[in-house]
Amino acid sequence: MAEQIIRTQEFVQAIQEALEANEIRRVREFLAELEPYEISDLLESLPAPVRAELWVHIDSAIEGEVLSHATTAVRNSLLEQMEPAQVAEATSGLDSDDVADILQDLPEDVADEILLSMDEQNRQRIATVLTYPYDTAGGLMNVDAVTVRSDVSVDVVLRYLRRLPRMPENTDQLMVVDRSNTFLGTLRLMALVMATPDAAVKEVMSADERAIPATTPVLEVATLFEQRDLVSAPVVDEDGKLLGRITIDDVVDVIREENDRSIMSAAGLDEEHDLFAPLLVTARQRTLWLAINLGTAFLAAWVIGRFEATIEKLVALAVLMPVVASMGGIAGSQTLTIVVRGLALGQVGSANARAVLLREVAVGIINGCVWALVVASVAALWFGDYRLGVIIACAMVVNLFTAGFAGAAIPLLLRRISIDPALAGGVMLTTVTDVVGFFAFLGLAAQFLV
Repeated sequence: MAEQIIRTQEFVQAIQEALEANEIRRVREFLAELEPYEISDLLESLPAPVRAELWVHIDSAIEGEVLSHATTAVRNSLLEQMEPAQVAEATSGLDSDDVADILQDLPEDVADEILLSMDEQNRQRIATVLTYPYDTAGGLMNVDAVTVRSDVSVDVVLRYLRRLPRMPENTDQLMVVDRSNTFLGTLRLMALVMATPDAAVKEVMSADERAIPATTPVLEVATLFEQRDLVSAPVVDEDGKLLGRITIDDVVDVIREENDRSIMSAAGLDEEHDLFAPLLVTARQRTLWLAINLGTAFLAAWVIGRFEATIEKLVALAVLMPVVASMGGIAGSQTLTIVVRGLALGQVGSANARAVLLREVAVGIINGCVWALVVASVAALWFGDYRLGVIIACAMVVNLFTAGFAGAAIPLLLRRISIDPALAGGVMLTTVTDVVGFFAFLGLAAQFLV
């Protein structure tokens, strides 16, 4: 990974220097050394004007592959420079699922124009995938699947495969269907090779292979691949008709995108964010999140302000306040991360929510008691007042108890009201732990120390 980052940065520097010097031949030599996915990384690392200038020098034979690897924001900026016929030609060699991903991100009228520019065969292939939402198995599948009938012999299948111009990538098994294209099972290539030529397909196929319904969410598809150690899996409609297949490379993309989404959502950003998007666009995208954080900060400040007189009389409170809030925030974040992950994997839900909540509260109490003793000892020795140690210890227990409860309850509540816990959970949790921590510490101090 580190080598890839260094390589990308070296090419960013070299490309920018070559373009500034108008050394087009040198630019094309650099591009010839790169794989499509590396060119995609390079484009995402360049400012928009340089990106547009570089795009015209990319070999048209690999434009489609470069587009398939690019993020939505960058891809759309490149597609703006192309005519529909150019897009249709560039994507003609891509898998149907990759083309569908590209078209789904475009305005409907533009996508329709590109579809009309395709030949009839490609149009039908892509239309099948576009029938389903992008975040379902149907939207993820590739319609290029090799199918065979169960009543033919192994020898017939082998002769059929030899006549194919090419095998679809990641083909580890053939799909067995009947005359009406109803899915019956799979024929693994290993079983095909090892079988006797006169054996019937139905004798060597795997009839217990479970197909994935086209409406299955993509995260559930990823879980199925992980649980069953799959390389590919058939996709069927509600009538059991074979529609296509999902391969492991598609699932890896889903996992990567979900990871990116979680990281970016935690900061209130779009996972398809363009590093070099226009300044005003970027500023507008971040405004809402900043406004929410500002509101929560004022709420915490208001709580502190209620105890202004208390803080003036005992300066040590101002010194120790961040300790209480910070410990609660960290403890809560740990719980929040565990629960959000459990929700994403289906390990946490209504059936065990109560048990998870009670467990995290218990962990919060235990950690609260342990670290309360440590912080109390430090505070008492630092300021020479054992009462201050007792107050901060009590506040720590209260805040870590609250952190455990809130860290588990907030994502469960957000999921129930259909809000992404990864997006809103962090802000809500920080607000709760800050407000409770400050209120508990300063309230106890006002009652017993001042």
